[in-house]
Amino acid sequence: MTQSFTNWLKSNFAHSQARLVLVQTAIVFIIILAVSLTSYYTSKSVLQEELSEPQRQMLQMNMNVIDESIKESDKVAVQVAVNSRIYEFLTAEVQNSFTNISELYQLLSTLISNSRYVKSIYVYDLNRESFIALPQGYSSSRLTFVDSEWVSVQHEFGDRLTLIKKRQVPEGAGSKGSEMTLFRKIMIQGQFRGIVAVNLKSDELFARLTPPVLNNLNRMRYIMNQQDEVLYSASNYQVDQEAIREGIREISVDGTYEMPYQGRKLLVNQLESPETGWRFVSIIEQDSLLAKSKKVRDAVLLVSLAAIVIGLATIFSINAAAYRPVRRLKQLFNTYGGQGRRNGNPDGIDLEKLAGELLSNHAHLAQLIRETMSEASSKLLYDIYMGNLTGKRDIREKWGRYFEDWSEAPVTVAILSIDRYEEFERTFPAEDRSLLKFALANIAAELSEPQWRIVCADFGTDKTAILLQPKHPEAETKPESILAEAVEVTSRLLKFSVSAGISTPQTDVTRLRQGMLEAENALTYRLYQGYGQVIPFREVSGHEVMEPLCDGETLGELIRAIQAGETEASAAAVDRLADSIRSRYGYPTAAAALLQEAAERIEELRPASQDSPSGGHGLERFDTLRLEDIQSELANRAVLMAEGFQRLIASKDFILCHRMIDYMKQHLGEPIGIPEIAESIEISGSLASQIFKQETGETIYNYLTQLRMDRAAELLLKTDCKISDIAQQVGYQHENSFIRSFRKYKDITPGKYRDMMRIRTDALLE
Repeated sequence: MTQSFTNWLKSNFAHSQARLVLVQTAIVFIIILAVSLTSYYTSKSVLQEELSEPQRQMLQMNMNVIDESIKESDKVAVQVAVNSRIYEFLTAEVQNSFTNISELYQLLSTLISNSRYVKSIYVYDLNRESFIALPQGYSSSRLTFVDSEWVSVQHEFGDRLTLIKKRQVPEGAGSKGSEMTLFRKIMIQGQFRGIVAVNLKSDELFARLTPPVLNNLNRMRYIMNQQDEVLYSASNYQVDQEAIREGIREISVDGTYEMPYQGRKLLVNQLESPETGWRFVSIIEQDSLLAKSKKVRDAVLLVSLAAIVIGLATIFSINAAAYRPVRRLKQLFNTYGGQGRRNGNPDGIDLEKLAGELLSNHAHLAQLIRETMSEASSKLLYDIYMGNLTGKRDIREKWGRYFEDWSEAPVTVAILSIDRYEEFERTFPAEDRSLLKFALANIAAELSEPQWRIVCADFGTDKTAILLQPKHPEAETKPESILAEAVEVTSRLLKFSVSAGISTPQTDVTRLRQGMLEAENALTYRLYQGYGQVIPFREVSGHEVMEPLCDGETLGELIRAIQAGETEASAAAVDRLADSIRSRYGYPTAAAALLQEAAERIEELRPASQDSPSGGHGLERFDTLRLEDIQSELANRAVLMAEGFQRLIASKDFILCHRMIDYMKQHLGEPIGIPEIAESIEISGSLASQIFKQETGETIYNYLTQLRMDRAAELLLKTDCKISDIAQQVGYQHENSFIRSFRKYKDITPGKYRDMMRIRTDALLE
C-alpha cells in the first residue's frame, strides 16, 4: 500500500506546473497563517498597552478621591483626640459630670454635622472601659454599650496612630451589616489612654468614585483593604465574584497582570494607596476585548486552509488535463494561466473582504483609543502646568504617545479665563459651570478647524488652556484671530465674558510650561486692558517697571480716614491708590498684591463682633477683575467701614479704647502693663480689659505685644541698631525675652528677619 501511495504522489507531482502550484500554495498558506497570528498577537499587545494606561489613571483618580475623604475624616478624629473636654473625660475622677458630657455631646454633634462622611463618633476610655458617643450618649461600662465589640482593636495599632477597618455592627446598634470605621489613638503624656472611633458613611465615601464605563468591554473594579476584604465593587456583567476576589488576593504588587479565570484571561491593573493601604483593582475581560480580533484570526486561518484545498484541487485538475492531447494540453495550460488569475481573483476578493473587516475592526478600536487619548492628552497638559511632569524625557515620551499625529511645527499655548468669576459663580449653578466651560472649549475647537490642530484642558475654576498647532505652515488664520472670534461668540451665545492670554510659538515641546507661564503672564494684563481682550505675550513682554509699587503712605491715609469715620476721604484715598497704580503701570501681579494688601488692611479694622459683608472679593478673585472694578469694590468696603467707625466714635467705650491704644503707642519703649494702661484712663484693670476685648477682639497684652513686634520689625528693616538696643526701644529689658516674643509672632528670629527683608528689598530695587 505504501508503494501504491508513493507511485500516486510521483504521478501527481511529476509535472513542474503541479510542483509550482504546490510551492505557491504552501507559501500562501504560510504567509496567511503568519499574518493572522502576528496580527492577532500584535493587536492584543497594543490594546493591552494602550488600555492599561487609562485604567491606571482612572484608578489613580479614584484613589485620590478616597484618600482625600479619609484625610478629612482623620482630621475630625484629630479634633476629637486633642479637645480639652476629651482630656478631662479621660483624666477626671468624675467622668459623667453634666457640664462635660453636654459639651462633649455638642462637640461630637458639631463635627458630625460639618462632615459629609462621618456617621457617628465614639470615644472609649481604656482604663475605665467607659464610652461617650453620638448618638448613644454616655455609657459607664462596655457591658451596657451595644456597639462595643470593636474595643479589641487596641491590640492591633502597634506603632500606628490610625487604623481603618470594616467591621460588623451588632443588632440594636442603630444600623445593621458592615460599617467602615476609622480608629485613632488618644495619647496623654505618652500613654495610650483612649480610642476615637469615627464611623463613616460608606455610601458617601464611595459616592464620588468614577464608575466603570459601560461599553462593549466587560469590566470590574474593586477596592480591598489590607485584610483582603472587599470594600467596594462595580461591574457591568455577571461573574463569580468570589473566584475573582480569591485571584486578586494572590496579587500583592502594583502593576499590570494577566489572571486566568474559567479558561479566560483577565487583564488586571492594581494600585495601592499610601494613605490607607487599600488596593484599587481594575479588571478587563480580554475575551471581550479581543473578541473581534479572534474572529478575524479564525477567519484568516480558515482562508489559509481553503487555499491549501484549492491548491490541491488545482494540482489534481492539472494532472487530469495533462493526459489529453498536446494541443489540448497547451490550450488547457493557457486557459489555466488566465483561469488561475481568475481563480486568484475570488481568493483575492475574499482576502480583500477579510482585510476590510480587519481594518474596520481596528478603526473602531482606534476610535475608542482616540477618545481615551483625548482625555490623556488633556491630563498631560494639566500635569505639565502643575509641575507634576518636569523631566524632558518623560514629556517627549508622553507627547509622542498622545500627540503622535501632530507634526514638528511650533505650538502655541492660550489660556482663557472667565471674567468676573465670582459673579459667574453666582449667576450659574455648579452643574452648569462645567458644561459652559466645555461649550467654550468646543467653540474654540470649531473655529480653529480645519487649519489648526487643537487640544483643550480644564485648568480649574476660571481657566481653560488651549494648545494650537498649524496643520500647514502657510495657515492663513492666526491664533489671535481665532481666539478673538471665540471670545466674541462666547459673549454672544453663552452670555458671559472671557479674556485670553497667548504665548509665543514654542518649537520644543519640553518648553510647554514656559508657554503656559507666558500665556498666564499676558492674561494678568486684563487688570489694565479690561474684559473680553485677547492679549499676546509678545505685546507685554517688553514691559519694564522702573520702580516697585509701594504706596504705604496712601494706604496709611486710607486707614486713618476710615478710623476717623471720614467716608469721602476714604473713597478719595482708594481713588488715589488706583490712580497711582495706573500712572506707574506696575506689573499686574504686584498691583494685585498691593490691592489685596489694602483689602486686608481694611478688613483688619473690622470689629470682632461685626460679620464680613457677603460677596466680597479676596485676592484669589482679584485676578479675574479689571482695575476699575477692584477700585469700586475697595471704595465700597472703605466707605462701609468708615460709616461703621462714625457710629463707633460716638460711643464712650470706643473713645476709651482708643485712648488706651494711644497711650500704648506713646509709651511703647517703657515697661508698661495693664495696670499702667488702665490707670491712664482712670478705670480698673478688669474693666479696661473687658472694654478693650469688646471693641477690638484682642486682649490688651496681645495688642501691646503686636505693636511692639511691628515697631521692632520696622526698626530691624530701617536701622542698623543692635537687637539688644531694639529690644530696649520696644519695652523689653532682656534681649532673650524679646527674641522669644518676636519668634512667636513672626515665626522667625529678629536676625533672620532682618536678613530676609533686606534681600527682598534689594531684589525689588534691581
